[in-house]
Amino acid sequence: IGRTLDLLKHFKTPARSLSAGEARKLSFALSILGGPAVMLWDEPSVSVDPKGQRRMWKMIEASMKSKERAAILCTQSLEEAAAMCDRVAILVSGRLRYIGSLEDLKSKFGTSYHLELKMTDAGQSDALHTEILKLFPHAARQERTSSMLTYKIPAADALPLSRSFSQLEAAKRNFKLEEYSLSLNTLHQVFVDLTRDAEEHDLEVASNGAVEQRPLHP
Repeated sequence: IGRTLDLLKHFKTPARSLSAGEARKLSFALSILGGPAVMLWDEPSVSVDPKGQRRMWKMIEASMKSKERAAILCTQSLEEAAAMCDRVAILVSGRLRYIGSLEDLKSKFGTSYHLELKMTDAGQSDALHTEILKLFPHAARQERTSSMLTYKIPAADALPLSRSFSQLEAAKRNFKLEEYSLSLNTLHQVFVDLTRDAEEHDLEVASNGAVEQRPLHP
């Protein structure tokens, strides 16, 4: 374990003197000693360098070869979840938004497309937004900054892609866009969408409940 995690050089170093990353690796090493049947890890690779993270993931894979062993890993790293987990559960504001496999997550929520438009003239953002809705009637604007517009495009609007790219090339010329990108939603974008949808719902509920309406009596 010490060799795999590159801890041999620290065997005579007091734990309190270790860096945050090395202390994390030490805590992880202690958690798998003795081959426990159930393991709970709370962001085990936080503060660990990329090489150390890969070493840790290798140890997790090795420790999980037994079918009689289970682990729950809490992480904010989608890369770590994708590399390590058979099933994922997504919590947003303390509420369970999804539980299942990553493949099922992407098949259910990752079928839409992600469109980013980088503008050279911020004054054209409203006109460009109108044009995007003409090209993709069910597009939902996700973000707007002084130079960038971001949309979620349903697959039905985006396909065939040859037509979409032809239309976007025309929009690039007409609105003098610096660049644009149209891509299938990544796992990160699926997670962001789930988080945003939940937060917007919570905000709407909070707003609706913020004012109590009562009839006025003389």
